[in-house]
Amino acid sequence: MRSLSIGATGMLAQQLNVEVISNNIANLNTTGYKRQRAEFSDLLYQNLRRVGTNSSDTGTIVPTGIQLGLGVKPTATYRITEQGAMQITDNSLDVAVNGEGYFNVELPSGETGYTRAGAFQLSPNGDIVTPDGYTVQPGINIPTNAVSVSINASGEVYVKLDGQIAPTLAGQFDLATFPNEAGLEAIGDNYFLETPASGTPTTGSANSTGFGSILQGALESSNVNAVSEITNLITAQRAYEMNSKIITASDEMMRSVTNIR
Repeated sequence: MRSLSIGATGMLAQQLNVEVISNNIANLNTTGYKRQRAEFSDLLYQNLRRVGTNSSDTGTIVPTGIQLGLGVKPTATYRITEQGAMQITDNSLDVAVNGEGYFNVELPSGETGYTRAGAFQLSPNGDIVTPDGYTVQPGINIPTNAVSVSINASGEVYVKLDGQIAPTLAGQFDLATFPNEAGLEAIGDNYFLETPASGTPTTGSANSTGFGSILQGALESSNVNAVSEITNLITAQRAYEMNSKIITASDEMMRSVTNIR
């Protein structure tokens, strides 16, 4: 019976759906996390009576035919890149991007990683780095005698040195944008990598055309909506149960056939 395999594909699809939802919920408090959505499509169809064929010698045409679907398959886990809420931290090295753009990070492999998580810190030699110790491009160094750090909307980092009145420009954050943000490859630790699907990044200064502004003393929260995710979880659970009932019903029908005397 086709319904056995169809129900099985439905259960596998909803299992994947629950896994995606559970990952969203698990990252409810992850800085800069972008929620994902599972996408599905129907499988091939068997034409038991093909639509549009001639049904008689006089040229009459079958208006609908008989097509039987074979189930469902996952096609993508789409990343929704809408802006997350701003969480004020009052930490001078916490920065958030308000709008388009990713921070550029030099990974140990030599590749450039991209992130929306701006919880930065200082390395032993004063470089601005990620919590993993990776240098934030283009490389900004805070002198050891700096008494305060100020970052404006354009990402310019000014430091006030001990004994000086006027602040000194220490550097400026670069931001990168992509034609297709959903095509970035997530590698964990809040980092993304460029892929052929994402397109080539465009690098520029914050608060310029096409780039968001920088907000100091704040972090971008996850864009996961707990209420929506719980609702989606319940829906996926019910769909999983319904597909399991299809298999149960099909099994009972086959048992009835084998018990015919």
